[in-house]
Amino acid sequence: MKSQNGEEVEKDPKWKIDEKPVKIDKWDSAAVKNALDDAAKKVMKEKFGYVESHKLMDMRLLICTVAVGFSLFALVWDFLRPFPESRPVLIMCVLSYFVLMGVLTVYTTYVEKGIFLVALQKDEAGIDPDNKWELASMLKKYDDMYHLSMTFIDGKTGIKRTKEFSKCVSSYFDEKGTLCFDLFEPEIRLLQNKISAEDKKN
Repeated sequence: MKSQNGEEVEKDPKWKIDEKPVKIDKWDSAAVKNALDDAAKKVMKEKFGYVESHKLMDMRLLICTVAVGFSLFALVWDFLRPFPESRPVLIMCVLSYFVLMGVLTVYTTYVEKGIFLVALQKDEAGIDPDNKWELASMLKKYDDMYHLSMTFIDGKTGIKRTKEFSKCVSSYFDEKGTLCFDLFEPEIRLLQNKISAEDKKN
């Protein structure tokens, strides 16, 4: 089997997927991206045995939870002390909500940056810090090019290594919108192998 660069990638006989094929509306770019992201995540977690870290997503949920908390507090306060008595509190809650929405926008744009998976590679000896793998993707609306980047962060040195590829989504879906996992999985494995090979050289 060949990758997007024409490189030979052999199938792993020990790695099998027994689940039902993923089928989506191939004209829905969000569904296409999510299906590919989930497939890449599956390879990293089940093929390589990495442990998913939810800290990045938890921070986003925390920001959203606090924002909703301000909204609920405003509703309750207005019920207990009807307008205009509740006016100062309502103003404070509304301003706080919009500030937090701004914080959320900044967070998703400059911190998450399209990252959909943070996976930890546990140290076998349990002595050194865990290595970290980050997967980020992008699929623009009305575009058919899926961009995926894989970043390895060494737990001891903090050095980063990144590999990426871009390929038309039609390479991984059939005419009915079914994801051809056997065509997509080698791409993820190839990126991981390249990064791992570089790490061993250093």
